[in-house]
Amino acid sequence: MSDLSPRARELVAHLGLAPHPEGGFYRERIRAGETVIHPRTGQARAALTCIEFLLPRGTFSALHVVRQIEVWHHLEGGPLALHLLDPADRSHRVVTLGKDLAAGQVPQAAVPPDVYQAAVALDGDVLAGCTVAPGFEFADFAMPPRHELVARFAEHCALVERLTRP
Repeated sequence: MSDLSPRARELVAHLGLAPHPEGGFYRERIRAGETVIHPRTGQARAALTCIEFLLPRGTFSALHVVRQIEVWHHLEGGPLALHLLDPADRSHRVVTLGKDLAAGQVPQAAVPPDVYQAAVALDGDVLAGCTVAPGFEFADFAMPPRHELVARFAEHCALVERLTRP
């Protein structure tokens, strides 16, 4: 944590954030008491979950996939590039979350179920919120190794290599 900015250290401490497997820091803040049946797995899940997610300056959240819709909310800090790789049409698109609406940044964006995603802090630390419905469970999350993603998205090989860890 010594390489974090003072603001990032403050957020980790005050919000009680812990390291996330994909990179950055997080804490689940909300888990709905109501349950629903996940339409793809048939498993009972909380109706929704929300986390606070910190990407410190110069870091990224590695490519991963969630089986539910995930809505990202920009809360504080610089812009965040949300990279989306859609296995259905092999496309790559980038949505930039942030406060500069005139520059095309948006305050929130949705990642459809089963679309691979990675996030990059573009200029300084970024605090975001992520809402998942039905609620997030690690059983519905996958972060395949680099070699699998390179094979699956060969046309985006350079991007996959940049947004995964060896």
